[in-house]
Amino acid sequence: MIKQFVFDTNIIISAHLLKNSVSRKVYDMAFKKGLVLRSEKTFDELVVTFAKPKFDKYISIKARIVAVNEFERRSILINVTDTIKACRDTKDDKFLSLAVTAKAECIVTGDEDLLILHPFKNISIITPADFLKNF
Repeated sequence: MIKQFVFDTNIIISAHLLKNSVSRKVYDMAFKKGLVLRSEKTFDELVVTFAKPKFDKYISIKARIVAVNEFERRSILINVTDTIKACRDTKDDKFLSLAVTAKAECIVTGDEDLLILHPFKNISIITPADFLKNF
């Protein structure tokens, strides 16, 4: 069975800001070991967040557009049918909804609002470092 992974926005951004980071290693590894999933809502958050001027000093807007387009091309769009309301930060419920709908193996995040829910409906919610150890 092919493993399916969900990444929160900050991990995807970190993977592109820090080329030798654990986030980057996990990001690259996930595409090799399985499918990386996105929903319209998670992808929209990535586009809006990564376009913010605060990233200008780290990476050009052109490089960010390339990164977002690459992620869109390489990841799988899932039509989310489950609406989950379980996270203390309601903005993070979209990652749970995506993972539950797709029956993902795990959500990779550094966000304590998600990590505190591990495991969630048989879905692991893990840090990038834990992903490296377990996959």
